[in-house]
Amino acid sequence: MTVLSSFSVVAPNHCFRFRSSATTNTIRMSLTETPSISKIIDSHLHVWASPQEASKFPYSPGQEPNLPGHVDFLLQCMEEAGVDGALIVQPINHKFDHSYVTRMDIALLDSTLICGHLMTNEIGKAIFKRAGELNVPVGFMCMKLCTEFPSTVVLLDHLAFCKPPLNDEEGLVFSKLLNLSRFPQVYVKFSALFRVSRTKFPYLDLSPHLSQVVSSFGANHVIWGSDFPFVVPECGYKGAKEAVHLIANQIPLPSSDLEWIMGKTAAQLFQSQLSSAK
Repeated sequence: MTVLSSFSVVAPNHCFRFRSSATTNTIRMSLTETPSISKIIDSHLHVWASPQEASKFPYSPGQEPNLPGHVDFLLQCMEEAGVDGALIVQPINHKFDHSYVTRMDIALLDSTLICGHLMTNEIGKAIFKRAGELNVPVGFMCMKLCTEFPSTVVLLDHLAFCKPPLNDEEGLVFSKLLNLSRFPQVYVKFSALFRVSRTKFPYLDLSPHLSQVVSSFGANHVIWGSDFPFVVPECGYKGAKEAVHLIANQIPLPSSDLEWIMGKTAAQLFQSQLSSAK
């Protein structure tokens, strides 16, 4: 099993180093072992300490979780669902303290670099530009900077929170998302389906959305994400994976497109980090 962690990767067998200016962390990975076999990669999830671990990895005041999200639970869910890899996004529960993730031998690019301030100020622009120079994808929920810094890859979470439109105004918002396909560096996460759907599992009202996003961006610019552990009480972790297959079947999408969405896009997107890691 492979776990990618907020711009990094973990798995059980092969070790390599991911070096940054501040720290060096050991990470493991198997994504490049069998390139002919498509792997399932969850591009958006969170982990936080269990209550037993909280004394060592305390929660941010007022951000105590009300459901389990520890790493062992994640690995169990991934095993049961047949998911090979995962990209971890730092949760609000530990705020800017990444020690829980790093102690799991997961190399973490400090996400405070891309949140907390407008990316359009001078500091934000400098960070955004440098991310492009380092081939580091930037995940955020705004629609700017793509023209000024075309080499910086942008990830839009959760379909940019565009729900199936109920009126012309909402339809216009979704059209603006589709218009971002003119920037080849923009990728869309088909993630947290329970947050953007107006129906219950399997969220089939998102079929038109997925169809249009794939038509506009291409399947190789779309990546699936579960939003673990929040998805567990909604449809279960395995259900989050199954929903994408059911939605794709309803469109229908060719199996080759589904392979890109379920793992090939993420593997390709983060390949430069993997190949440059020592």
